[in-house]
Amino acid sequence: MQNTADTGSDAPIDVTPLLDDPYAACAALREAGPVHRITGADGHPAWLVTRYDDVRRALADPRLSLDKKHAAPGGYRGFALPPALDANLLNMDPPDHTRIRRLVVKAFTPGRVEALRAPVRKTADELLDAMAERGRADLMTDYAGPLPITVIYDLLGIPHRDRRDFLAWSNALITPDPSRPELMKEAIGAMLEFFTGLIAAKRAEPGDDLFSDLIAVRDDQAGGAGDGAGGERLTEDELTSLAFLLLFAGYENTVHLIGNAVLGLLDRPDQLRQLQQNPAELPAAVEEFLRFDGPSPVSIRRFPKEDLEIGGVRIAAGESVLLSMASANRDPARFPDPDTFDRARDLSGHLALGHGIHYCLGASLARMEAVVALDALLGRFPGLRLDVPRGDLRHRRTLRSRGLISLPVAW
Repeated sequence: MQNTADTGSDAPIDVTPLLDDPYAACAALREAGPVHRITGADGHPAWLVTRYDDVRRALADPRLSLDKKHAAPGGYRGFALPPALDANLLNMDPPDHTRIRRLVVKAFTPGRVEALRAPVRKTADELLDAMAERGRADLMTDYAGPLPITVIYDLLGIPHRDRRDFLAWSNALITPDPSRPELMKEAIGAMLEFFTGLIAAKRAEPGDDLFSDLIAVRDDQAGGAGDGAGGERLTEDELTSLAFLLLFAGYENTVHLIGNAVLGLLDRPDQLRQLQQNPAELPAAVEEFLRFDGPSPVSIRRFPKEDLEIGGVRIAAGESVLLSMASANRDPARFPDPDTFDRARDLSGHLALGHGIHYCLGASLARMEAVVALDALLGRFPGLRLDVPRGDLRHRRTLRSRGLISLPVAW
C-alpha cells in the first residue's frame, strides 16, 4: 500500500486489501502512517484515520460534522434518501442532534433495556426450538437475523401482519443486490409509505411501544416523555427518520455482532467450552468481541467545518473523513497483543460503539441482545460446530459493516 500520510497525496490507495483481509490491512496502514487517502463507498476520495489516539480524538471533535451541508461541493455522493428518512441523528450536529437524542435516549435507560431481557430470551428460545428440529441451520438467517429484528418490531410496535413485508424491505436496504438497484429504491418508497401509515394508525390508537411515545412527543401530548415546552419536540420528518434509524442501527449491527461472536467462539473451542460452563462471563466475552471483531469497521463519514490536521496530515474543510474503529481497536499502542482474543484484558476505552456525543444510542440494548443470544445458543447446543469448511465462509465486502454472509452450523 502506498503511504499518503506524510505527503497528503490526492492519489487514493487501493482499498481491496481492506475488504479481503481488513485487520492485516489495517495493521499495515497503521504502521505506514496515521491517515491515508482512500476511495470511499460513494466513489469519491476520503481520508481514513487508523491510529487509536487520533480516532478517539476525532470521534469527539466538534469540528468534524455529520451534517452533509458541510461537505465540499461535488466531494461527497452518498446514497440519496427522501427528507422524511434522511433527517436522522447520523446526519445531524448539535443543537438538533442534542434535542432529538435527549428525547429518544429515554427508550434505552437501564430499566427499560432490562425489561426487554425476558422477551428477547423468549424469542431466542423459540428460534432455537425451530432450529433444533432440523439438526443444522444457517445461523445468520435462522437466528442472528430474526432475533434483533423482532426486538425492533416490538420497539416500533409493528403489527404482526406487516412484519414479513417489513423484513423484506429491510433486507433490500441493508444487503442490496447490486444487479438490481431498483429493488432498493422500491424498498425505500415502500418503507416511507409504511411508516407514514403507521404514524397515522398510532395517532388514532396509540400502543405501548416506543414509536407511540415518540409520536406523542411530536404532537406535544406526552406526559413526562417531553412536553414540548422547551422546544423538545420532533418535526414530522424527524419522527419518521427516527424509526428508520432505529431499524438500521438496531438491526444490522446486532446481527453482525452475534454472528461474529459465534464464529469467534467456534474458532476457539476452549473459549466456547469455558463460556458454556460459566455463562456469567459472557458479558466480558461480548465486550472483547466488540473490540476484536466489531460490526462497524468505520464511523459514519464526517466533514471538517474548517481546515484541520489529524495525525499531522492537513485535511481541507468539506473533505470526507472516515475513522477506522476496526484499526483503532487493534492498535498495539492501546491494546497490547491486539490480535489475540483475551476477555481478561482491560477493555475500557474500546471504540466499537463510538465515543463522544455520537456514542451508540442503543449500546446497552445491543450488548444485552448479544449476551442473551449467546447464552441461549450455547446452552441449547453444547456440540455446536461449523457445518462447512472454515475456508468456505465469506464476509460481506464493504467498509461499512463487518458481517458474515452465512454461518452454517450443526450440533
